[in-house]
Amino acid sequence: MSDISDKTDASRAADILAGHRASIDRLDAILIYTLGERFKHTQQVGRLKAEHDLPPSDPAREAQQIARLEALAGEADLDPEFAKKFLTFIISEVIQHHKKISGEQ
Repeated sequence: MSDISDKTDASRAADILAGHRASIDRLDAILIYTLGERFKHTQQVGRLKAEHDLPPSDPAREAQQIARLEALAGEADLDPEFAKKFLTFIISEVIQHHKKISGEQ
């Protein structure tokens, strides 16, 4: 009887695992498409900055965004330090794109 119970438990666990993995896959897709959309906007910002001879980096805006996302991370039960590292990485990529657009690189 234990073998039947174990198979049922293992089957239930496999179903639950599959459900979590499907959710993770959907969320990964959302993240990728969201980042793609975000970078479309930052490319437009980069072109606008280049057209008006504005610097590729805006440290005050970047600090403001980091603080805002750290707060959001706390609300979302996400490690604020992770959120800061993630946004810092994104910002560095955006700045590199802006430098390319402006011809600085």
